[in-house]
Amino acid sequence: MTRREVESVEDRIREHLRRDDLDSAVELLRALSPGDALELLDRSEPRMVPVLFRLLDKSTAVHVFAAMETGQQSDLVRQLQDGQVQDLFAELRVSGQARLLDEMPATVARKMLAGLDAEARGEVGRLLGYPADSVGRRLRMAPVRLREDWTVAVALQNLRDHGGREQAAIVSVPVVSPQARLTGVVDVSVLVTQPLDARVSEIMREPVSAVATEDAEEVARLCADRRLWTVPVTDSEGRLIGVFTVADALEVLDEESTEDAARAGGVEPLGRPYLATSVLALMRSRITWLLVLAIGATLTVQVLGVFEDTLEEMVVLSLFIPLIIGTGGNTGNQAATTVTRALALDDVRPRDAPRVMFRELRVGMALGGCIGLLGLVIAGLVFSWPVGLVIGATLFTVCSFAATVGGLMPLAARTIGADPAVFSNPFISTLVDALGLVVYFFIAQAVLGI
Repeated sequence: MTRREVESVEDRIREHLRRDDLDSAVELLRALSPGDALELLDRSEPRMVPVLFRLLDKSTAVHVFAAMETGQQSDLVRQLQDGQVQDLFAELRVSGQARLLDEMPATVARKMLAGLDAEARGEVGRLLGYPADSVGRRLRMAPVRLREDWTVAVALQNLRDHGGREQAAIVSVPVVSPQARLTGVVDVSVLVTQPLDARVSEIMREPVSAVATEDAEEVARLCADRRLWTVPVTDSEGRLIGVFTVADALEVLDEESTEDAARAGGVEPLGRPYLATSVLALMRSRITWLLVLAIGATLTVQVLGVFEDTLEEMVVLSLFIPLIIGTGGNTGNQAATTVTRALALDDVRPRDAPRVMFRELRVGMALGGCIGLLGLVIAGLVFSWPVGLVIGATLFTVCSFAATVGGLMPLAARTIGADPAVFSNPFISTLVDALGLVVYFFIAQAVLGI
C-alpha cells in the first residue's frame, strides 16, 4: 500500500472502533502487512495499542511484537494476558528476550523465563550475565559454524542442513577448532567456488571478532567502518558463542544516535514512538533536565545581581544581554555537537584534547571576528562607537571561549566515563551564559569607565 492508502485504512479502522464495529475493524486490520500494522500501532494513543494488537492475527502479531522497540514491548506485556505474552516472548530471539527481561519487574521476568524450556532459559541466562551495554547482550546464535578440518563438501552440506530460515542471508561463516575456539571466517562466495575436497582451513581468512563484554556501540562502529556483514563474538577464552550482524549494528547505532540527539536537547530518550507514549511519560522525560537547567540558570541571575550597579549606570547594556548569551550558547553547542559526533565515529579520542582545543579556539576566534565586527558596526551606528566596541569585543571573546569549552566538554565526559551528550549542550549553555555575562560587564567597565 502507498502511504496515503495506509493512512486512509488507519482512519477507517479507528472509525469502526469508535462505533464498536469490531468485525469491520478486524477485516481492515488483518489486511495490513506487518510493517503497516506496526506503523499503525506506533501512531496510536497508548490506550489503543493493546486493543489493536489483540485484533491482529497471531502470525502478524509475532512479527509486529518482534519489531517493536523494547520500551513499547514492555508497555504491551503489562496489558496482555499471560498466555499471549508467553507465546510472543518465546518467538523473540534470545537477545531480544534478554533485553525485554531487563525492562520488566522481577516477578514478571521470572514468570516469563519459567515458560521457556531449559535450553532456552540457559541461553537467555548466559546473555543476562553480560553487561547491559555489551555486545554479548546483542548477539544471535550462529546458525552455522564450520570446523577447520572439514572439506568443502562437508561444509556445504552443513550449510544446507543448518542454515534454516537465515540461509539466504548468510554471507560469511565462522570457523572453529575441535575445542570450539574461533580460528577463522569463510565467505560463502568463496566456499562455493572451491574444489569439494579442499579443506576449510586452506580457504578461511583471519577473523575480525569481538569479545562478548565489549561495548556494543564500539563493535557496531567496527562493523560499519570495516564494512562487515558479520562479526563473530567469543567469550574471554576465545570460544565462539554467537555472531553480531550488520542488522544488529544498524539497530545499535540508531539507538545511540537517538539517545545522543535527545540528551543533547535536554530530554531523556523515550524508548517508544512519540504518539504511543503517554503524556506522563513525556513529562518525566523532560522534567529532570528542566530542573537541572533551572538551577544552573541561577548562575546567570547571580551575575546580573553582582553587576546591578553597572546596568543602572548604563541601561543600554541590558539590551544586548540576550544577544551575548544566545551567541555564546549557540557557539558552544555547535562545537559540542561536532566533537560529540566525532567521538561517536572514533574520529577523535580524549588524548586528542590539545588538538581539539587549538582547532576550536581558532574556529571560535574566526566566528567571533565576523560576528563581533558586525556587532561593532551596528551597535556603533545605532548607539555610540564605545558601546559598539564593547559589543564587538565581547562577541569575539565569548565565541572564542564558548567554542573551546564546547569542544573540550565531550572529551572530558568520555574521560570520566560519562555520556558526552549529557555533558554537552545543556550544561554548556548554562556555563557559557554566566561566564559570558562576566566577560561582557568587565569589558564594559574597562571601555566605558563605569
